Amino acid sequence: MKIPVKIRGMEFSVPNLTLTNDDMAKIVETSDEWIRQRTGIAERHVVSGEEDAVTLGISAVNKLLEKENIDAKTIDMIISATSAPQRPYPSVACEIQSAIGADNASAFDLVAACSGFLYAMQMARANIASGFAKRILVLAADATSKFLDWTDRSSCVLFGDGAAATILEVSEDGEDDIIAMHLDADGKNKEFISLNIPNQNCPLAEPHQNPENLHIIMAGKDVYKFVMQKIPAVIEKTLEKANMTIDDIDYFIPHQANLRMIEALTTRIKIAPEKVLHNIEHYGNMSATSIPCVISEKIKSGELKTPSTVLLSAFGAGMTSAGAIIRLR
Repeated sequence: MKIPVKIRGMEFSVPNLTLTNDDMAKIVETSDEWIRQRTGIAERHVVSGEEDAVTLGISAVNKLLEKENIDAKTIDMIISATSAPQRPYPSVACEIQSAIGADNASAFDLVAACSGFLYAMQMARANIASGFAKRILVLAADATSKFLDWTDRSSCVLFGDGAAATILEVSEDGEDDIIAMHLDADGKNKEFISLNIPNQNCPLAEPHQNPENLHIIMAGKDVYKFVMQKIPAVIEKTLEKANMTIDDIDYFIPHQANLRMIEALTTRIKIAPEKVLHNIEHYGNMSATSIPCVISEKIKSGELKTPSTVLLSAFGAGMTSAGAIIRLR
C-alpha cells in the first residue's frame, strides 16, 4: 500500500552580498540593459569569505526547523541536491547533519544539477512510500559563483548562490501532497553544460591531460533548444501521470534559468501568464535552489495562495529534466 507524503514547510537562504548588473559591468564588458534584455536578471547574491554551499544549507535548514518546530533528531534521512559544493566529500548532507544535530539521519548528496531538488523529492518520496523512512529533510545548496569563469559575460551574469529546504514526511491525514512526478535524463547531450575538476593519474600510470578550463562551460543556444523541446514533453508526461490538464493547474513554477526562456515555455505549454511565478530578476539562476526559493518567497508575499495545485519543471546539466505536480496547503 502506498504511503502518502506531506510537504511540510519550505525555507531558503541567500548570501548577503548582492551584485547588481552595474556591478557586473565592473567585472566584464556588459551593461544593465544587455543583461536585462537577454536574461531578465537585475541582480544576484554570491558567497563571500568563508561562505559556501554548506553554510547556506545550514542557514536554510535552521530556518525551516525553527518555523516548523521540528527536532532534528526526528529526521530519518537527509538528501542534499548539490552540484557546486566546496569539496566532493564529505558530502554537504553529512556536514549539515552534524551542524544541526540530526544524529539519527542517514545523509547523502544527489547530483542532478538544476533538476536536483525535484530528483531529491522523488528519492525522498520513494523512501517514505516504501516504509524505509518517515521524515526526510530535502534540501538544495549550491555556491555556483565559485565555479564561474568571471571573464565570460555569457555565463557569469546568469548565476547566483543559495540554499533551500523542505521536510517530506508521512501524511497522517491520508492526503498526498505529491500528486505526480516525472524524471528524465539525456546523457548524449552532456556537453551542453559541464564542469571539470582538477585531477591526475597515479605517477606509475599513463599520464592524463587535465582539461585547461576548470569552470562551468555552457552552450547557451543548445541549452535553449533542448529546453524548448524537452520540457513541454516532460510537463505533458507529468500531467498524464496525474490525469490532469494544464487547466487544472493553479500555478506554474519553472526552473529560474532565464526569463525569456520562461516566457517562451509559458506560451509553448499554453498556460495563462498570470499563473506563472518567477523571481529570477532578484536571484539569477540558483541551480536546484531556484524552485523552492520561488515557492517559499511567493507564499510569504501572498502571490502564491494556498491551498493550490502547483506544476514544477526543471532542467539541468547532464542533461537532466524533471516535472512535478504538488499540493501546497
